[in-house]
Amino acid sequence: MLRENYYTWQCGEHEISLVRPRIMGILNVTPDSFSDGGEFSDPQVAIQHGLDMLDAGADIIDVGGESTRPGHTPVSAEEEAKRVVPVVRALAEAGAVVSIDTRHASTAKICVRLGASIVNDVTGFTDPDMLDVVANSNCGVVIMHWNETSGRSSRKSVTLDTARGPRRLAPSNRRFTLPEEGPILREVMGFLGDQARTLMRAGVAHERICVDPGPGFAKTTDEDVVIQRNMRKIVSMGYPVLEAVSRKRFVGAVTNVKEAQERDAATVGMCLQAVANGARILRVHNVGMAAQAVNAFLSVGQRDDRQAFVSLGSNVGDRLGYLRRAAQLIDQLPLTCVVSVSHAYVTEPAYGIAAPVANAVAEIRTELAPVVLMRNLLEVEDALDRVRKPGEEGHGPRTIDCDLCWVEGESHAGPLLTLPHPHLGERDYVLVPMEDLMSDPVRFLTHAGVEVAPVEERVGHVLADLGPIEWQ
Repeated sequence: MLRENYYTWQCGEHEISLVRPRIMGILNVTPDSFSDGGEFSDPQVAIQHGLDMLDAGADIIDVGGESTRPGHTPVSAEEEAKRVVPVVRALAEAGAVVSIDTRHASTAKICVRLGASIVNDVTGFTDPDMLDVVANSNCGVVIMHWNETSGRSSRKSVTLDTARGPRRLAPSNRRFTLPEEGPILREVMGFLGDQARTLMRAGVAHERICVDPGPGFAKTTDEDVVIQRNMRKIVSMGYPVLEAVSRKRFVGAVTNVKEAQERDAATVGMCLQAVANGARILRVHNVGMAAQAVNAFLSVGQRDDRQAFVSLGSNVGDRLGYLRRAAQLIDQLPLTCVVSVSHAYVTEPAYGIAAPVANAVAEIRTELAPVVLMRNLLEVEDALDRVRKPGEEGHGPRTIDCDLCWVEGESHAGPLLTLPHPHLGERDYVLVPMEDLMSDPVRFLTHAGVEVAPVEERVGHVLADLGPIEWQ
């Protein structure tokens, strides 16, 4: 597997690390998309599906209001905006990284103003108006290739000189199973490179640009296979590459799967091959399946341990015992170890909690994806008999509370997990314990983009030091 992919993709206010592949969940708010048309045409249903995809492991939500399937009926910019605006607005307000999948400059402009961080243009920014929209914003861009010259490449017959020793055999004609690579790659990579340079001349920074070879867009199955087999060459162009094969017709063709919704396993197979060859963004319908596959693939394919901090709190029973046991259970999680644990501190109740809390912070290293780690931490809480009463979420009594506060190189939004933790910079009961783990946590977090409140403006102030936690 390639390990050179330490670059980032700058998308508005979001700097997306590409050390690990990122999953872009497809959210079609259209009545006629090829695999899920009509399922999410209701804005509230679409918004909820977007939030569900975030919890399933999506890093980006790609919202589209016009089908681009073969034989699609184009829609006006006004109709497209009517479909996508409520969804983009709600997901952006929830903190998600939102991509708008559109060929209309007016739709892109509205959605960027509402908080979309990426413009994904199937026409590759060939429209000057679309070029102006992204040049006058700081959003990320996806340049896609749409093959307007499909049919030029074809299977080639060649004559092989099969000389053996002094005797020359009669030449034989052989047919290749796939078309010649050169013309196809020159067309695709040439267009993507030209459009990237056009964007940069217009003022779009290199680090904002991602490329997509456009599988299925007026390409034959054989052409798409050639492109997929040469993913490493496309990656060598120096831009993040988006793999967008999800449920496409050619995926069904090479596996003989007729129904689009049944092509998810085949999609994942192609995505893993693309990841192995350097693709870093996977655009998929079935986020949960793709996330499981990628996480499993990475767990045995590469080492990628990250620093992270978990805030621990208890205000029921043997508080120090619960803190100690939580640290021990976290240390037993797969691909995870506890590096150190701060002292325990008595802190003022905050956020509606009635009784003083015993708090500590654990520094860990982990190779688990953040959403996977969060689910494991919830299981630690369950193992220590955490009770979650309806109406007392976040402020009820608890044997243990495990808050994932920060993970190196990671940001996320969703009902299950937000990174960095949205209240991290105001919590004295996290910041003071972190002083046991590093010399200057305020400077550390500020450098990581977390706004830290002055001491007098914080909540949950530390009252007393309860000493070290013997967790080892």
